[in-house]
Amino acid sequence: MIFPEKGLYAITQTENRTDAVILSQTQAALAGGAAVLQYRDKRPFQHRQLAEKLLQLCHQYQVPLIINDDIELAVQIGADGVHLGKDDDDIELARSKLGDHAIIGISCYNDIDKAKAMQSAGATYVAFGRFFPSTSKPLASPARLETLQIARQQLNLPIVAIGGILPENGPALLQAGADLLAVIGGVFNQDDPKSAARQYRQLF
Repeated sequence: MIFPEKGLYAITQTENRTDAVILSQTQAALAGGAAVLQYRDKRPFQHRQLAEKLLQLCHQYQVPLIINDDIELAVQIGADGVHLGKDDDDIELARSKLGDHAIIGISCYNDIDKAKAMQSAGATYVAFGRFFPSTSKPLASPARLETLQIARQQLNLPIVAIGGILPENGPALLQAGADLLAVIGGVFNQDDPKSAARQYRQLF
């Protein structure tokens, strides 16, 4: 599965939700036009069965499933890739376990130098943020629009923006240089995730 050049990068909201609700909301977001799905689950136990069902669902829509943080879970279910943050395993380990064709994304926060290093190390995409106040990641350090502008000039891989992104403020990030908009609450905390996803899709 190929990582898209642009679009809505939906990230699952698992807090206070059953697996059935997560699957239902994910299907709605995919039907609304999400281009990528990241399975992010901070609950203190692994949900391999849920991850397997999400993978099946994503592939029905020809959308890649990326696992947040957990390289082993990605290997176990045959996910399309992983997303790694500052406290996660390094990119070389992920590549060795997942193979040459796996999608590997890296959180770079507001750090252009890290993004350039990760591009050199073989990352598929890099993510910057948070750009706006976020209920999902309230303690995340802020990133600047100028970072996207510099990234667009100095990088040649897809750039993902994350953090408090709404259909109203997303265009500024795309204009600055983002290719994809990563969203949790803007899709999955809405009454109609399909309609919410469609609003983001219309930005591209």
